[in-house]
Formats: sequence, C-alpha cells, structure tokens
Amino acid sequence: MKITVIGAGYVGLVQCVCLADFGFDVTCIEKDSDKLRELKFGRIPFYEPGLEDLFKKNLENNRLNFTNEYSDNISRSDVIFICVGTPPKKNGQSNLNFVDQATKEISKKIKGYTVVVSKSTVPVGTSRRIEKILKKRKSSRMFDVVSNPEFLREGSALEDFTRPDKIVIGCRTFKAEKILKKIYKPLNRPYVITNNETAEIIKYANNSFLATKITFINEIADLCENIGAKVETVAKALGLDGRIGPKFLHPGPGYGGSCFPKDVKSLIYQGNKNSSDLTIIKAVDRANESRIKSLFQRIKKIIKNKFNNIQIGLLGISFKPNTDDVRESPGLKLAKDLSRTKAKIKIYDPKGMENAKKELPKSIEFCNDEYEVAENSNLLVIVTEWNQFKNLDLLKIRKLMKIPVILDLRNIYSKEIIKDGFKYYSIGNN
Repeated sequence: MKITVIGAGYVGLVQCVCLADFGFDVTCIEKDSDKLRELKFGRIPFYEPGLEDLFKKNLENNRLNFTNEYSDNISRSDVIFICVGTPPKKNGQSNLNFVDQATKEISKKIKGYTVVVSKSTVPVGTSRRIEKILKKRKSSRMFDVVSNPEFLREGSALEDFTRPDKIVIGCRTFKAEKILKKIYKPLNRPYVITNNETAEIIKYANNSFLATKITFINEIADLCENIGAKVETVAKALGLDGRIGPKFLHPGPGYGGSCFPKDVKSLIYQGNKNSSDLTIIKAVDRANESRIKSLFQRIKKIIKNKFNNIQIGLLGISFKPNTDDVRESPGLKLAKDLSRTKAKIKIYDPKGMENAKKELPKSIEFCNDEYEVAENSNLLVIVTEWNQFKNLDLLKIRKLMKIPVILDLRNIYSKEIIKDGFKYYSIGNN
C-alpha cells in the first residue's frame, strides 16, 4: 500500500514516521522549502523524544520520502492523509485554507479509487467540504473521505501513536473502514467506528473536557489556599474516584500549547454557529485566559509591588516538558507581562528557548542553565515541570539568589523539602 501524507508539521511528521516504521511506502508533501531541505538532510524541525532516531532509520531504509510536488505520488497513492495546519481566526473559527488547497490539488491528481483522510483537527462539516471539492473533478466512486482525528500529546507522541486509547474512524463506506483498519492493524487497539461528523466532534469534545479538568482543579487550588486546605490531597481523593480519574488534576499556570486553547475556542465558535450555548466551555476559556493575570498579581504580592531593581528568574518557557513548543505557553505569557515591568527577567528552558526568543523582547536574558537564572535573583518561578528542575541543588540555589524566594507553579516541591533559608510559595497550599 502506498501512502501520501500532506504536511510535515507535528501531526504529519509523526504520522509519516510511524507508518513508515510499520513497513508502508510513505511520501510526505511539504511546501515549505526550508523545512523540506532540513527533512531531506535528516533533520526534524521540532523536538520530540525518540522521533529523530525513528525518522533517520526509515529515511535510510527508503520507506520515507519527501517532496514539494503533488504529481505522481498522489496518482499512485492508495491513501492520502491531510495533515495541514488549521490556525484559529480571531473569532475562534478554524482557518481551512490549507485544507482546501490540499484537497484541490488531490482532486487534480487522483486516478483510481483513493481514500482521502482528514487527520488535521477540523470543525464538523469539513469532511463534507472535502467531498464537495473532490466531486467538482472526480466521480464519487473514485474516493472516500474519512475523518481520523489524532490524539497525540507533545512530548509523548510516539507512545500515543503506538499505544493509543482508541482509534477513531469516521467514514461512510465499509470499503474505507477496511482500508484504515489495515493501516492501523499493527496497533491492535480498540476502534470507534462512526460517521464523519461524529468523529470530527470527538476530538473537540475530548480536548475540551481535559481542558475543563485542568481549569477545575486550578479553581479548587485557589479556594484551598484561602481556606487552609491542601489541593494535592483533594486531587488525590478526586482521582481515586473511578468516575473521575487522576489525570489532568494537577494545579498550575493553566493550559497552553497548540491544541487545547485552539480547540476550546473552535468548539465555542461551532456551538454559537449551531445555536448551542456551550456555557461550561466558555467559562473554561475565560478562566484560563485570566489565569496568567492572577499569577502576575501573585508575583506582585510576593515582591510587595516593588519591581524596581529586582531580578525575577523563570525556570521553563515551553508549555509542557519534553517539547520545544511555546505556542500559547503560560510561561511565555507570564514572561511578556513581567517584561513590561522594571524588573530584570532571566529565563532557562532545556528545549524551548530558541522558539521563545522569537516571541519575547530582547530585554529578557536567556541563560545556560537553572543556576545562572538563580544567580542574584530576588524570586525564582518554576513554570514548567522539566525533570531536571525536580532535583535542584537547593543549597546552591539559596547561595546564588539575592533573596531566596521560590514560587512553584507546578508543585514539584513542598514546604517540607524547601525549608531552611527559603520562602516557598506553591499552588493550592496555605
């Protein structure tokens, strides 16, 4: 079976590499010339644990090829995965221009029966939209359109691809279903077989529910601080309830990244468009937007509103560990807010600094490690829970800091661990 993947972004490249590793002949179409050149030289454009080694292995075995042309590879393909970006507009609506462009190119080139798979996160009705474009040039007997949403977590993409909780296939024919099952047969995981529209909404419902859990525990954490309770114990008790589960019940600076913020806003837009007032999801979006503002006020209170002649160090700028992605990162937003004060801001992140430099003012100092950030700082803020931040040399940190104060936004320490000589603040603990 010959497979073509359109788009070598995060989803597309993981899809390419993993399907090639299953033994399929995979061609990836990437229109960005700089990215294409890097890929042909064996370099991937983002950090994802384990992906580069698997990528090089399949590149060397000639199961993985890259091009910027839609020509012959499309006409010879049995299955085409559309994995292009769907960036949000200001009103939350997904921009489907890249999907439309890819579909138009596909419609010009396919010759025999082809399964066209929508892998990008797209609003309900996009499969119908793709079908409509294809029908302008081809008979409906020549193709089937399938919705096959991804559920990859950045930093754990290979694990999520090879051991998914479920494989969602939205299609209209048994023929298309059978082909998708053949592709994913090596995974031996449970399928959810449904129509295209249901498959499209599953992705948004999935991510919005997880965003709701994050926002919920953040609000409970704020209440815990005000009443003298401990949020970790509350979260543990909630997680032991089989109806709730422990995942995504970790208080912090709010959710970020390329998926949750975009998907929540898109679901709200789809609700408004279809006369459904999604009040819970709207509240989640508002609460997460205001989260950084409340954390800024917390910092302001800790330093007694005196930003002049002080230094604040931030540990972590990527939106989560094991990724260099800073899109919608709480750390990035907090750094921007702090840069508008008269304080000196220093940052260290194991992987995200190059991307952060493109977004942040030059007044911010980027350091070589966590100890350089701590040197002469009046406040050290732990923003991202990278493993190396969980085992800091606290004696060294205390000696380096001008005033040893730590604000732990991820609760990776405790007052019992950080005690001698420090002032320690966490989330959801009095």
